[in-house]
Order: sequence, then structure tokens, then C-alpha cells
Amino acid sequence: MRPSTLFSLSEHLERLSRVGNPLEVLGEAVDFELFRTLLVKGLGYSDGA
Repeated sequence: MRPSTLFSLSEHLERLSRVGNPLEVLGEAVDFELFRTLLVKGLGYSDGA
């Protein structure tokens, strides 16, 4: 996506949320916090950044 205006990204994300963002739906169905420890360990993040 090539932004045509300063606000085009936020407008795009708002529109996506209105029509049903698949990532939001997935986030409601899957508790990703269960994977945090595994991901932090596997990705080598020590300070949580």
C-alpha cells in the first residue's frame, strides 16, 4: 500500500476494522500470551523490548 495522504494509513486501518480485520478476529480467538515465554526465549529478548 502506497500512502497517498498523511492520514491514509489510519483511514485504511479504521476501514479494515469496520469490515472485519482477520488479525483482530484471530486475536480474539487465540490467547497469544500463552506463547510469550516461548517466543521471548526463542527470539532472545532479555528486556522484553
